[in-house]
Amino acid sequence: MKRLAALAGVMAMAAAEALAQDKTGRPVRRILVSIPDRKLAVLEDDQVVKIYRTAVGAPQSPSPSGSFTIVTQIPEPTWYTKGRVVPPGKANPLGTRWIGLSKKGYGIHGTNVPSSIGRNASHGCIRMRNRDVEELFTMVGVGDAVELVEERTPETERIFGTTTLVASAASNE
Repeated sequence: MKRLAALAGVMAMAAAEALAQDKTGRPVRRILVSIPDRKLAVLEDDQVVKIYRTAVGAPQSPSPSGSFTIVTQIPEPTWYTKGRVVPPGKANPLGTRWIGLSKKGYGIHGTNVPSSIGRNASHGCIRMRNRDVEELFTMVGVGDAVELVEERTPETERIFGTTTLVASAASNE
């Protein structure tokens, strides 16, 4: 009887692990964005897989903070704004990839202005270099959690270090 119970426990754990992976067999990942650091970390089982530099919302259009999920992934997106349509290509402000969040109108995307990375420059979205967002696009999937944090926390200090980029970004200008 104990043996059967142990086997059932192992089977239940294996089933739970299988459910924690999507159909591609990719482990569930979480994205953590530190708005003050202007950095994005990909985490798997609370371990950092990769860290990227980003641009975040400008003072007049700040990035939202909170917990969201990835709801869409669009390669070579089209940008729609105020009666204009910008097709995929070099002039597209979304760059080469769009990772849409559960907060309508917000996402993680590439850029046609790579010099904006490391700055508070977007309309609230998280901007990345195209090569970086292309890599991120393959690492995450619909349903993965995304947390945008507006203030330093013990977790962001553990992942990104104890100093923010504010001083270093200012010295690069």
